[in-house]
Amino acid sequence: MTVSGSIEKTFYEGGPAKVDLAINLLAGLTIIGLPFTFAAIVRALWLRYKITNKRVSVTGGWFGKDQSQVVFGQITEIRSISRGFGFYGDMVLVVKDGAKLEMRSVPRFREVEKYINQQINIRTAKALKNNVEGFAA
Repeated sequence: MTVSGSIEKTFYEGGPAKVDLAINLLAGLTIIGLPFTFAAIVRALWLRYKITNKRVSVTGGWFGKDQSQVVFGQITEIRSISRGFGFYGDMVLVVKDGAKLEMRSVPRFREVEKYINQQINIRTAKALKNNVEGFAA
């Protein structure tokens, strides 16, 4: 439960796309693909995403010890690119202070991007409505 009293509803909670791991395991059959395979295994083991109607939370790093969170009201831009033949994608959330939150191998990334944009638009509309001055209702 949040301070404002509204319930936080989860849109997506889970790890990176399984297709990312499969593609990179195949790439690991070559010496050139080994670094990508190692990175995909680390992502599969310790990277977790949680996207709610309030915020985006990314837990990752070595043994999942790093956590980053950003509320939708702070996001100014979303940059995304398709990976793995369109099965998953990478996203970067740009925050008002210029910081960037990277999200790699996001499953259903088009749906996730659409949902995040909707939440940003809802927050922007609420902020504009609350900032009305003068005789407006």
